[in-house]
Amino acid sequence: MGARKVRPCRPTSRVPKSIGEESVMSQPNPAVDLIVRNGLIVDGTGGEPYKGDVAIKDGKIVEVGTVSGSGKEEIDAAGCIVTPGFVDLHTHYDGHVLWDTHLKPSSNHGVTTALIGNCGVGFAPCKPETRAAMLNFMEGVEDIPKEVMEAGLAWNWRTFPEYLEAVAARHLDMDVAAHIGHVPLRAYVMGQRGIDREPATPEEIEEMSRITEEAVRAGAIGFSTSRTTHHQSRDGWKTAGLTASKEELVAIAKGVQRGGGGAVQLITDFTDHEGEFALIEAMAREADCPVSFTMTQKDDNLKRHVKTMEMIEKANAEGLEIRGQVLSRPTTTLLGLSVSGHPLAFCPSYQKIADLPLPERVAEMKKPEVRKAILDEFPTITEHRASKAYTMLDRIYELKAVEPELEPFKENSLAAIAERLGVPAKEYAYDRLIDDDGLTMFMLPSTTMIDQAMDAIEKMMKHPNTVLALGDGGAHSTQICDASAQSYMLTRWIKGRHGRSIPLPEGIKMITLDPAVAAGMLDRGVIKVGYKGDLNVIDMDNFALYRPLRVNDMPAGAGRVIMPTTGYRATIVSGEITRRDDKETGNLPGRLIRGRQPAPAAA
Repeated sequence: MGARKVRPCRPTSRVPKSIGEESVMSQPNPAVDLIVRNGLIVDGTGGEPYKGDVAIKDGKIVEVGTVSGSGKEEIDAAGCIVTPGFVDLHTHYDGHVLWDTHLKPSSNHGVTTALIGNCGVGFAPCKPETRAAMLNFMEGVEDIPKEVMEAGLAWNWRTFPEYLEAVAARHLDMDVAAHIGHVPLRAYVMGQRGIDREPATPEEIEEMSRITEEAVRAGAIGFSTSRTTHHQSRDGWKTAGLTASKEELVAIAKGVQRGGGGAVQLITDFTDHEGEFALIEAMAREADCPVSFTMTQKDDNLKRHVKTMEMIEKANAEGLEIRGQVLSRPTTTLLGLSVSGHPLAFCPSYQKIADLPLPERVAEMKKPEVRKAILDEFPTITEHRASKAYTMLDRIYELKAVEPELEPFKENSLAAIAERLGVPAKEYAYDRLIDDDGLTMFMLPSTTMIDQAMDAIEKMMKHPNTVLALGDGGAHSTQICDASAQSYMLTRWIKGRHGRSIPLPEGIKMITLDPAVAAGMLDRGVIKVGYKGDLNVIDMDNFALYRPLRVNDMPAGAGRVIMPTTGYRATIVSGEITRRDDKETGNLPGRLIRGRQPAPAAA
């Protein structure tokens, strides 16, 4: 039987600029599993793209350049770019990997490797008596509904190695690697005292270090913690790592290194800027451990990120390995009738109909008497921390159906548009919410767009000691969809918009090789012989993002938000096509990756 052919991309005028020395590297292999032909190879290194073929066998790239012979399956990538699979350092699929096979919304944005267990929360290690607390924290910190986790988790583990065994048994549409989180670690060793943030004794610190070492030996990619007051359990408890001592954190980081090495990931408010950064430096220096942390622009200090970048640069010049994790797009809260909140959500008259199915709710809201009652109550400000922000119509923007504008301009806010139209802003917002059968989506930029400009994002992205991350896939399932960040890199930065752009080779490197190196996964993120056979075939001429859409496909019938795309001709994991023309194929080659991975010998 001949090789299966996949239809080509639309022809393009692109021509290769040069062919690197390593573009033709091995003898023909007539028995390969997959050949991607005639694409413009953007290999992840930042080098110039070149036209060529890529052959994969047994999950590895075996030939790059002009590939003779045939493969069991072939893709004609003429008119497309061919990139390494995208690597996402910051997701929260800790439970999803046990109840789902398709890790959306990340997998529909070209992600082929994801790191879970970020921000200090997770489900292992865990004793039966602390399971409820772990659910409480995951629901509060990451907005994953308790009923989803209760329906989806089997709890067939106690220790972190046992959790990894449960994940290893799963077949997924991407590879995953897991951090051990500070909240479950403290609860496992200290019980309620750990959850209550009491100081750990020297013996407890030693035990946490030992368990972390054990976890890394079993395959943990590293350790994560949270030191931000914004992270709270559903019941309002602050996270266990918030006030952890330097001695505790350094000892845990040393456990990571004794276990074979890995990274520390954390988030902090930087309220004590110098003090918190000194703690980061202590972990990096005393444990000889790479550290990365969430870096955004915050409304309490619009220039703090500038000082932070200076501190990171100085630390790396001194030989430490410290990175800021940054996002390629604004962090935005999604607002609409189909998701968690919107400008009218706290009005008492709306609350009376809030639980109706969406079509019935829209029908009610179209009634003149209901409309008047709700609008008369706007704005309703309650004790809920989001109620005021949801009514700030000068900071809220509508997302159009195709290529939604995630870069807000003041003149495009709901309030500004209403003013131009000569109508009250609250009435304009109301009418837009019920339009399009209630599927209209608004966005409220929440971090890194405080001054409604892309300057901070661009400067942080381009800093030599930052890495793109923070997509938060799996978390905040009906509040945000920042997991579209890789696609946003393509459609916003590489294509260019509003006078800002990033060259194609550099942009692809930022979402492939750079995060792979930061994670210590040196076997992927590059298109070269010996590297992992993870690829994306992308039709850039026809690539588009669409506005967020809620789908109810989680356990207990719960929903999550995805951002559909067009233009991913194929996503390939370990040589198997997991998505073709933006649709799932059913192939599930993704597996648990245990710990850091060395570069191929051929490299």
